[in-house]
Amino acid sequence: MKFLSLDLNGSFLIEPTQLADERGYFARTFCKQTFEEMGLNTHLDQCSFSFNHKRGTLRGMHFQKIPHAEVKLVRCTRGSIYDVIIDLRPESKTYKQWKGVILSSENRHLLYIPEGFAHGFQTLEDNVEVFYQISAPYAPESASGVRWNDSQFGIDWPLDISVISSKDQQYADIL
Repeated sequence: MKFLSLDLNGSFLIEPTQLADERGYFARTFCKQTFEEMGLNTHLDQCSFSFNHKRGTLRGMHFQKIPHAEVKLVRCTRGSIYDVIIDLRPESKTYKQWKGVILSSENRHLLYIPEGFAHGFQTLEDNVEVFYQISAPYAPESASGVRWNDSQFGIDWPLDISVISSKDQQYADIL
């Protein structure tokens, strides 16, 4: 695996190394030892996926508050997404900064999202599936988010929003 450090402290784009032969290829997407060597959280409590029917669907910007803050490892297993993270750690040099990357079934990249980050994505095509590995179980009382179009962040989404939940529309503009 190749770990590419992103502009936001503690976040990584991960490129799996593919071992190919006449059958196809094999690639590792998680290795506890390798993640530990990188100083990353290796505890995974939950795996989830989302399926999204329409191009332009937006999910986000979500996070869980302490004491249920979570690390996420995200991969797009069908189609493609524009995946966005925002650093919400007040002590961080990159506080309130965001980064967007394209994850797709074609590029097979993963996004490592540290605790203290909001996360969301927009589908770039119809019928998209996204797989999440998460370090903490979902705790509804700690679930929170920030507004996807909050001017404090200035996220440049690639498409017009076709579908967004009422919950995601109602997050506050300011933390």
